[in-house]
Amino acid sequence: QVQLVESGGGLVQAGDSLTLSCAASGRTFSTNVVAWFRQAPGKEREFVAAITWRLGNTVYSDSVKGRFTISRNSGKNTVALQMNSLKPDDTAVYYCAARDSSGSLYTSRSYNYWGQGTQVTVSS
Repeated sequence: QVQLVESGGGLVQAGDSLTLSCAASGRTFSTNVVAWFRQAPGKEREFVAAITWRLGNTVYSDSVKGRFTISRNSGKNTVALQMNSLKPDDTAVYYCAARDSSGSLYTSRSYNYWGQGTQVTVSS
């Protein structure tokens, strides 16, 4: 089992920056990918960004590419999501997810471990 705990959410204004953190514990050595997803009220959960644990390769959704940066600290078992130039459309609950299996990086069902989520609200 892998446990994930997110932190760093909050209320910011459009154009501001915010950094989310995901702390992993448990059988972290089995993890191959860690990702961030988000879910806005009334909408489906959507992929934001992912990073491969061993090599640190990254992928992003088109909606955040160029504004968000995902990174990892293998020694501390943490993954960060640096969010710049935030927009009201970025308002959502952000979830950290991890997997120890294969499948599409972009699909939530490929991930078998999830955090409880952290709220990000961007005011206009």
